[in-house]
Amino acid sequence: MMEQISSAQNPKIKLLQELQQKSAVRRNKGLFVVEGRREIERCMANGYQVDTVFVCPEIFGGEWKRKGDERIVQLSPTIYEKVAYRGGTEGVIAEVRMKERSLADLHLPASPLVVVLESVEKPGNLGAVLRSADAAGVDAVIVCDPLCDLHNPNLIRSSTGAFFSVPCIACSSEECMSFLKQKNIRILTAQLQDSSLYYDTDMRSATALVMGTEATGLTDQWRQVADAHIRIPMLGITDSLNVAVSAAILMYEAVRQRRV
Repeated sequence: MMEQISSAQNPKIKLLQELQQKSAVRRNKGLFVVEGRREIERCMANGYQVDTVFVCPEIFGGEWKRKGDERIVQLSPTIYEKVAYRGGTEGVIAEVRMKERSLADLHLPASPLVVVLESVEKPGNLGAVLRSADAAGVDAVIVCDPLCDLHNPNLIRSSTGAFFSVPCIACSSEECMSFLKQKNIRILTAQLQDSSLYYDTDMRSATALVMGTEATGLTDQWRQVADAHIRIPMLGITDSLNVAVSAAILMYEAVRQRRV
């Protein structure tokens, strides 16, 4: 019979909450949390293993129809509201097995478009970059020296499932530079100093768009290894854009150039 939980003290509920809140628990268990029907379905469609689905029938609008060998646990509305990560939720949360992915796992086309983020701090920003990367047909997002957990629930949520469709690799800057050079991928660094306007720079060949943090920008090691420096014109009083906005602008310029 399907397990039903109506107590917040249940060990499965406590583990679910810890997986949402603590990156150390996620790493130790090899599990992360995905919330929402669309996100879970995209997760499964891209080959991720779902261990357990927690569903509240009253909110979900019925029972979860098993799609594989996932366990299904029914929650009462009171318990579901305690474990739901976001407002306006859909009544379904899943515990999903992590996939270990490295640069060696990337299979890129002849003229790939890659986004590289150095020391990204905010999971919501990274999720938004992945969402735009999926929309723009980017081949991979590489996160160098990350300061946030790539399995943070806010990242998964803000990516609207693109975390599962766009290869997202974490590595050191040195490893990434070596990989890009080995693959003959041109490195374009987004920076204000010593740079050309982004729309005057050729992005039709194999290209990596490299961006740093909003506060400090890119480190010197990326500036020095770059094949070209590019900038987005800033015509007002601010001197920078949110990294997710900047990434979207640059990605779609590459799309425009490649479709002309």
